[in-house]
Amino acid sequence: MDWSPPRRLRTDEIPATVNNFRLAARNAIEAAGFDGVEFHGANGYLLDQFMKDQVSDRTDKYGGSLENRCRFPLEIVEAVVNEIGADKVGMRLSSYASYMEASESNPEALGVYMANAVNKFGILYLHVIEPRMIKINDKYETPHSLLPMRNAFKGTFIAAGGYNGDDGNKAMADNYSDLVAFGWLFLANPDLPRRFQLNAPLNKYNRDTFYIPDPVLGYTDYPFLEDINSS
Repeated sequence: MDWSPPRRLRTDEIPATVNNFRLAARNAIEAAGFDGVEFHGANGYLLDQFMKDQVSDRTDKYGGSLENRCRFPLEIVEAVVNEIGADKVGMRLSSYASYMEASESNPEALGVYMANAVNKFGILYLHVIEPRMIKINDKYETPHSLLPMRNAFKGTFIAAGGYNGDDGNKAMADNYSDLVAFGWLFLANPDLPRRFQLNAPLNKYNRDTFYIPDPVLGYTDYPFLEDINSS
């Protein structure tokens, strides 16, 4: 496809963009009946692009220092909290990831800064992607940890990224996280909590169907335990 060339938001455009987030949050609650909203400040999307020093080359008040790079996301958090209430707001972050070339030279500093910064708004939770593990001697390891962010944030902390049932239980038993989010495993196993409870085998997810437009294939066609046992 032919894509329009990307450009940085002009400084005078940013207030309108902040307002768009505010209006979207209000519509989600009042018009769509949502219980809350989660800011996608991760995975190389707009907010992540502002925060990461390896992709942001802005020279205005939204670029350069860590505080400046985080200004835009925090302005959005403040606007939405004022609109719908902090108890209806969460945020997803991926300071250690480099999706879509959005990487950070000091991910721990960025993560801890954002965790501390959103505390003053009292948002309900942070949903944070684990650092990418690398394979060392047949074992996946990482020198990084979400624990500094977890210790800094005052609300509910949710860890995500490559967890299985045992890893999730250990993370909570060790007070590493309050909750654990599952993505790929839940997609492939619509009854995932029950399978964990029974220690039942899991369906294998199919990466090839993760992002296709078909509303059934790879989304709602994975079998439940009852379907497997009755076939």
